[in-house]
Amino acid sequence: MSEQPKKQLIPKKYPMPHQEAEVRSHNFEEVALGYTEETAVAEAGRCIQCKNRNCVEGCPVDVDIPEFIKKITERDFTGAIKIIKEKNNLPAICGRVCPQENQCEKFCTMGKKNEPVAIGRLERFVADWEMANQLEPMVPQKSITKKKVAIVGSGPSGLTAAADLAMLGHQVTVMEALHIPGGVLVYGIPEFRLPKSIVAHEIENIAKLGVEIKPNFVVGKLNTVDELLEDGYDAVYIGTGAGLPSFMSIPGENFNGVYSANEFLTRNNLMKAYRFPDYLTPIKVGQRVAVIGGGNVAMDAARTALRLGAEAYIVYRRSFEEMPARREEMEHAMEEGVHFELLTSPIEIKGNAEGRVVSMVCQRYELGEPDESGRRKPVPIKGDIIEIAVDTVVMAIGQGPNPLVQQTTPDLKTNKWGNIMADDNGVTSKPGVFAGGDIVTGAATVILAMGAGKKAAASIHNYLQSI
Repeated sequence: MSEQPKKQLIPKKYPMPHQEAEVRSHNFEEVALGYTEETAVAEAGRCIQCKNRNCVEGCPVDVDIPEFIKKITERDFTGAIKIIKEKNNLPAICGRVCPQENQCEKFCTMGKKNEPVAIGRLERFVADWEMANQLEPMVPQKSITKKKVAIVGSGPSGLTAAADLAMLGHQVTVMEALHIPGGVLVYGIPEFRLPKSIVAHEIENIAKLGVEIKPNFVVGKLNTVDELLEDGYDAVYIGTGAGLPSFMSIPGENFNGVYSANEFLTRNNLMKAYRFPDYLTPIKVGQRVAVIGGGNVAMDAARTALRLGAEAYIVYRRSFEEMPARREEMEHAMEEGVHFELLTSPIEIKGNAEGRVVSMVCQRYELGEPDESGRRKPVPIKGDIIEIAVDTVVMAIGQGPNPLVQQTTPDLKTNKWGNIMADDNGVTSKPGVFAGGDIVTGAATVILAMGAGKKAAASIHNYLQSI
């Protein structure tokens, strides 16, 4: 018998189709257009189905990645989405915004000598195929318990915990402070990266599991955590995220035209300022917008400002190499025309007699030795000061924990930054109260928050069985 010919390895990922930069920079439609069926099958064929399954180890929610990819090669897309949803209730979201290059794809065996398999793009394809074909969500058979769980916050961590607990048979209620559920998925990430119709669809599927979602419900105002426990909830999961903006404490930050990235993006994403006058929530950006910071939030804010008609600048005190933003997001920003002022940081914001921003005074830097984060530390160049004319300044230098729940739950231990202290399973200092996601770790990624929600759900289930 003759030997079978070896499978030819395709060294590079199949490219993701995109809107052209000169077109997308003037609209809020999704930038990445998604794989076709043929491209998805071809990309799935790059997976060598290795025995080590390192990619699974890199997935915070333990999706069986080789198996769902194998189903794609067989064109069994129903089977593929079923495998994904055994672990991940938000695949259309994760396929779009998760940093796979630092997680599953980072550990892909193909990536050792070639480009890794495009796991995120394949996950998105399967989730989009499910939506396009209007498949009913798979609701598992479960034995209903009489245990009630309150989930505080409807971001990725809370939604994941809610779905897992509902599938275990518990009665789950999600309490969301805003008028639309989704947390950072709806207020923080722009439409051109994550269409809100996608988020709404994923949340509808979670609701079909039996999860009740209560918007406009501010825990800490309408009810405290203690009152929820007194009112019949057997456990409470806190997933309120990191929604408290940070500022630089430099002169001029109180002038009109200075925004936190949270406010700037919330007004555009959740309140639809970009669709004024269809939505009566305008936002004034002026002609030149400076966004301070180098993370994904900074890229989102700058690309949003660009689409609103402004000339947009990223002002960052280190170089490209030290930027924490995803390379893909940086490249998209550059392609669209966002300017980068690197090794630069504001020391003062100037305003006019009416109190509006007119310029920003900045210090120039050079890079010194690495700091505790491993990135080279910016060192000010003495006397190298510049002034940049701007109408709007957006501070995208990080977010902290919203303090409301902690302030109204006195026996809940927090650290010096105000984050709730919880172990790897979400167990806090207060019996029956669990926490996870950004409220515990500080601002991180969607998928890490989901991973925390899964671990906490398992911990809550064990707790409920013990009481």
